[in-house]
Amino acid sequence: MIAYNRGTNPALRIQSLTQLIKQNNMTVSRKFMVTFANNMTVLSLYLHPSVSLADIRNLKQQFSMLQIIPTSSLTPFLLDTTMTSDVYAYASSVSRFVYYFINQRTEEYEKLLHELDTDRINLGRLKLMYTRLKTEAVSSSRIFDTVFNHQEVVKLLAEDFSNRTTKKWDADGYPEDSELISKIGNAATALDQQVLMAMYEFNRSVVKTNLHKAEKSVLAFRMTGDFLAKLGDWPETPYAIFFLVGAYFQGFHIRFKDVSRGGIRLIKSADKARYNTNLETLFAESYGLAYTQNNKNKDIPEFGSKGTILLHPGAQENGFLAFRQYTSGILDLLCEAEDVVDNLGKEEFLFLGPDEGTADMMNWAAEYAKKRHYQYWRAFTTGKSAYMGGVPHDTYGMTTRSVHRYVLGSLRKMGLKEEEVTKIQTGGPDGDLGSNEILISRDKTKAIIDGSGVVYDPNGLDREELTRLAETRVMIEHFDSARLGEGGFKILIDERNVTLPNGELVENGTHFRNNFQFHPLCQADMFVPCGGRPESVNLSNVRKLLDSEGKSRFKIIVEGANLFFTNDARMVMEQAGTVLYKDASSNKGGVTSSSLEVFAALSMSEEQFQEHMCVKDPNNPPPFYTKYVVEVQQKIESLADYEFECIWNEMERNPNQLRYILTEQVSEKINELATFVSNSNSVWDNEAIKKEVLLKAFPKSLVELVGYDEMMARVPESYMKAIFSSSLASRYVYEYGVNASEFTFFEFMQRYAPQDAGAVAAGSKGGKVKKKKSKKHKKKQRDL
Repeated sequence: MIAYNRGTNPALRIQSLTQLIKQNNMTVSRKFMVTFANNMTVLSLYLHPSVSLADIRNLKQQFSMLQIIPTSSLTPFLLDTTMTSDVYAYASSVSRFVYYFINQRTEEYEKLLHELDTDRINLGRLKLMYTRLKTEAVSSSRIFDTVFNHQEVVKLLAEDFSNRTTKKWDADGYPEDSELISKIGNAATALDQQVLMAMYEFNRSVVKTNLHKAEKSVLAFRMTGDFLAKLGDWPETPYAIFFLVGAYFQGFHIRFKDVSRGGIRLIKSADKARYNTNLETLFAESYGLAYTQNNKNKDIPEFGSKGTILLHPGAQENGFLAFRQYTSGILDLLCEAEDVVDNLGKEEFLFLGPDEGTADMMNWAAEYAKKRHYQYWRAFTTGKSAYMGGVPHDTYGMTTRSVHRYVLGSLRKMGLKEEEVTKIQTGGPDGDLGSNEILISRDKTKAIIDGSGVVYDPNGLDREELTRLAETRVMIEHFDSARLGEGGFKILIDERNVTLPNGELVENGTHFRNNFQFHPLCQADMFVPCGGRPESVNLSNVRKLLDSEGKSRFKIIVEGANLFFTNDARMVMEQAGTVLYKDASSNKGGVTSSSLEVFAALSMSEEQFQEHMCVKDPNNPPPFYTKYVVEVQQKIESLADYEFECIWNEMERNPNQLRYILTEQVSEKINELATFVSNSNSVWDNEAIKKEVLLKAFPKSLVELVGYDEMMARVPESYMKAIFSSSLASRYVYEYGVNASEFTFFEFMQRYAPQDAGAVAAGSKGGKVKKKKSKKHKKKQRDL
């Protein structure tokens, strides 16, 4: 009996099973199928007794691979048993992975990169052209052709992979296979060699996989990010890359440190053309989101990470199922299992958060992690419902609080009153960020662009009506047109041939919505994107946001939506006079809230967590929970203010700088210093300094409830060390700026142990410094 989810093409599954039975020379005397209301199907096969258990296991494994891996040009090789199920699984999944990492950088390209190093605009054009040409030259079908034409080498690669992932490596790692490398070098063309060598690099990078696990719903691979450094296309090497392939999706999870946190984004495609574009950019989007998150997370212990789930064309309605399978694959590699060999050699924990399309799935993931006996299940997801101890971002406006502090800060510095300024907003009243931006702001919002269309009023949209939509969480299609003033309009995506009040004909509502941010009517004092796809404004269209004289149509841009602008576009807007704050600075309220949600879950006992963090009655939350939420909100606002002032002060010192670059410099400075502090055991081992720093970083209400010693005992040391280092680093950079010297850091550290600064340098665990300092002691101070 075989039970499985019917999937998007159940007839194909039955047809394939029949073919597998035939190819395996099995005799079936009777078979029937029962389909249940939950979309599960049970197949019952009555086999001739001559069929061995080994044959049955093989059939099960083959059919399982058909359930897990999307059909492709390789599927016939499994059906006619040319490929074993393991080789088929390996070839199918790795072919999809290497699509993103074929290195075709030529000498000419490298020379142009060097020549255009200071010309950011043309450098951006070169990289964009290179990316497009690379994906056209090395398509998925071309990679599958390589596998088809070099099946014997692929079988050797699969064997090499199996050897690496079913054995424990020794201290020197797994030895190179020079004979296999030689066979790869004999492949027909240079491109074939690159594809096969990329597959070999994949083998070398994987430290854990569930490929050999008997029961699984997806294929999952955990690898180091070292291979990216060889390609030269990525600014920083990730700590870990998870790659997952399922029947309904393929996806990534990218992390920049061992202690990392970020959201899981569900990516849908309106049609096949959009899917192909999303597929081409999937890794770049995953990396970009994680990298931005890494810069955004500078204030908190977790470094940046991000997960992406790209739904296959026929599975656009299977988002929740894809998310469940994605989570299952991740937990296959986090939870101990006999058939998952761990060559990482250390405990690993992930924290997942809500993102586009997954906000309502966090509860399920935490409960599922508990069923899988994951030790840190309470902290596995953030943004959970309050009854599960979560702090929902949308309910308390956590993300918006940070974004809006940048709006208020910019208006204050520029001498503008919020009630008098005009604003354009993408992302409507149905979303977390968009709705809370409406509720928290007091400006004159001229236009809102969301999934349903565009609503516009030159004198400012009716604030009472906007509030109604935001509170009920519905799109602008529900905006009462009677509330529009002279010159106002509402255009929905399904409308055709509508005439605007100014006489302009709108032929297609969808096209009008997609491009309205570039329309001449779309100009205001502020632009606050709260929703939209990555790279909506890029080098090819950014100049449409400038007027005929080349000046920006917006005085202020505060990015709420992640990656809405590319760096090239940001540069153009800032050079045109816009005060622009990048997402990595402005949109960090959600990550701060999530971090403190994780910390509460890690710090409390099960009894404390249930009593003080789980809200059984929404109208009567536990007193601690209410107090903690307020403390989280205050933390978000203070951290936003610190970074805003830091960047503004740097601009005043040097007006020729660009704010988006300063955001990157602040993030890099904090992250580098945090890494330095984390690697310095002498500072961490000083108990007096450690306690002083951590007590300032911990939420006071949590310390009062749990106690410092209990928190230190319960929370993993690596996490505590991350809190210690990130807190020190961010406080220092916000106060002293991005160009502060090492000596100012020495002065900064003295406030934590004023009479023990020398002991910090020496790495001691206490003791007072004598007034008369020896030469040796002075040298230690200079070293620090």
